[in-house]
Amino acid sequence: MTGPLKGIRIVEFAGLGPGPFAGMMLADHGAEVIRIDRPGAALDPRDPLSRNRTSIVLDMKNPEALKVARELCKSADGLIEGYRPGVMERLGLGPDVLLADNPKLVYGRMTGWGQFGPYAQAAGHDINYIALSGVLHTVGRAGEKPVPPVNYVGDFGGGGMMLAFGMASALLHAAKTGEGQVIDCAMTDGSAVLAAMTWGFFGAGRLKDEPGVNMLDTGAHFYDTYTCSDGKFISIGSIEPQFYALLREKTGLDKDPAFDAQMDPSQWGPLKDKLTALFATKTRDEWCAIMEMTDICFAPVLSLAEAPQHPHNIERETFLTVGGVVQPAPAPRYSATINDTPCAAPTCGADADALLAGLGYDAAGIAALRDSGAVG
Repeated sequence: MTGPLKGIRIVEFAGLGPGPFAGMMLADHGAEVIRIDRPGAALDPRDPLSRNRTSIVLDMKNPEALKVARELCKSADGLIEGYRPGVMERLGLGPDVLLADNPKLVYGRMTGWGQFGPYAQAAGHDINYIALSGVLHTVGRAGEKPVPPVNYVGDFGGGGMMLAFGMASALLHAAKTGEGQVIDCAMTDGSAVLAAMTWGFFGAGRLKDEPGVNMLDTGAHFYDTYTCSDGKFISIGSIEPQFYALLREKTGLDKDPAFDAQMDPSQWGPLKDKLTALFATKTRDEWCAIMEMTDICFAPVLSLAEAPQHPHNIERETFLTVGGVVQPAPAPRYSATINDTPCAAPTCGADADALLAGLGYDAAGIAALRDSGAVG
């Protein structure tokens, strides 16, 4: 692998969602990421969260498998695990043990609720974590129930991406000082941080504590999506006065004095009704011809099938094909340490022999581990 993290080795105890996303981010940017998979597990080569990995299958109920896992962690710069608090300790692979083996180890722990707190041992999903952090309350239209933003905010933005950032930060610290540490990455905490600007607006009295009535949550007429005559959608974000003026000019609304009241929340509802009627008079493509690539702050709302075909995304190579399917390309991009084209997820256990040989096992030792069921 190339990329700025080349030379970094991460051991990833296979899990779901945010942990693999953090592993993907680190692997995309050059780290060697070794997945420890369970017996019977299967990786889908079409899954971007599992790309750029090597894999070994270990039966963690077998003492010899635990020994191998411990040896892998001794050889690593970092570790990712997403079990409930206490599971790794019960396996004999907790931070006290592994940091004693490898004092520079960065031990990344990914959970929804965190390693401590009243909810720490409870099951949950993205929707629950962002509900508790206050984020879910802010997403929705006025007078309606909150709308989960898929699982982008908890699992990925406030979870996997936050863990990847924490890992990179702690790896820098370890490189400078020789000191490893434990990262307690909770999706409740991470999603709260993602809402920092909202908390700032709320604290300053610039935001009402209800959804759908504020400038950026579909309350304002100039920051929303609209339906076109063909049933497709466009997005408008004309916040700044000069961008709003251009919106009015391109749509002919500069002649309607009602739109002078841009920042008067009492007028947002009636003005939104006017825009709704206006945008329903043309197709999405017709509005694109008028407003696309201008300073209106406009873009068509593209489907998953459409987005990779848009000229902007094509020119920037925002998407690529891996494992026979379209996936997002690694991001961000660098001027010097260019990221490799991702490799599809491996077959579970495909790299066991090479990894074990790297730990010093000879052919007989590897065969014995397989015969015992420790290695799949």
